[in-house]
Amino acid sequence: MGIFDKFKRKKAEESSKEEINEKFSENAAQTAEAPSDEEKRPSLLERLGSAQPIFTDHESDIQFQEEYEAELKEQSFYKLKEGLRKTKDGFMSKVEQVLNSFTKIDEDFFDELEETLILSDIGAETSADICDKLRAEVKKTGTTEPAEVKQMLKNIISEMLSGDNSLKLDTKPSVIMVIGVNGAGKTTTIGKMAANFKAGGKKVIVAAADTFRAAAIDQLNVWTDRAGVEIVKHSEGSDPAAVIFDAISAAKARGADIVLCDTAGRLHNKKNLMEELKKIARVISRELPEASVETLLVLDATTGQNAVSQAQLFSETADITGIVLTKLDGTAKGGIIIPIKNELGLSVKLVGVGEKIDDLQPFVPEDYVNALFDD
Repeated sequence: MGIFDKFKRKKAEESSKEEINEKFSENAAQTAEAPSDEEKRPSLLERLGSAQPIFTDHESDIQFQEEYEAELKEQSFYKLKEGLRKTKDGFMSKVEQVLNSFTKIDEDFFDELEETLILSDIGAETSADICDKLRAEVKKTGTTEPAEVKQMLKNIISEMLSGDNSLKLDTKPSVIMVIGVNGAGKTTTIGKMAANFKAGGKKVIVAAADTFRAAAIDQLNVWTDRAGVEIVKHSEGSDPAAVIFDAISAAKARGADIVLCDTAGRLHNKKNLMEELKKIARVISRELPEASVETLLVLDATTGQNAVSQAQLFSETADITGIVLTKLDGTAKGGIIIPIKNELGLSVKLVGVGEKIDDLQPFVPEDYVNALFDD
């Protein structure tokens, strides 16, 4: 049962209780009369049914939508907070220790803080940038209070992560090319994305262009069957660009909204793989010159600074538009989001905080920082 169904059931139960209490208060001694025409009219929840919520301009519908979206947002934040628990317990507990162990904010404090940030997978360059900005803020305000310094640190990291993290899917069809090394969670990410797009009313076609790895096509087939979306595939060892071409042709013919492209995930330093990615990009550009194209690099959060190195190497060949950071719930190295944005200028657009399909969610910088810093 999805969150929308749970929400509907909750509202329906509340409505049912109110109706029962009202009926008994009117005439507890009499047998209930047959319902009137007004009572027979389907409620908002019944009218919505099990379909994707589509709201009119009626005040009650708008109120329901606002409540539904607020509950979705609250649940997403809770999942992110739980997914970042190991990072918070590791990274933030060390920062808190530094803040509380110094009676004055001096160079020794900044040296200790910078070392702590580096050891927390923030990286040397970004750690130095953070401390330089924090040093300037402390000098300007003259504060010596740990709580105020912590708030300054939070603001600095928030500013570093600011920007547009949304997926750009403005055309029909739009294309999402998913790249990354084997083991990062590429196939799983594509499967979850396909299921979420389908649940949102989008028609999705998946291109199984990882034709080099044994069983890659079969694994993707399982995910597409589960999501209920179409897959375009060739035999193992086929030309990946040919698979993409056929998927785009199918999307045009069938009026698909999104083409999700899997790609080979051999080591990122293999020249032939990088050349293959360039070839696929050329096919997309030629066949859909006006289309919105997202190139998402899937990175495994558990690899820490190695993920930043992968991003640097991939960005030399592919026009990366965003990052999908997987396995965030299984590591204390979730701080790598900060150097990815600060040093490479790449926005994290999706994060994986669990195994379920809806555990792949849009990355909201404000929620990320609040989950790390708030008690």
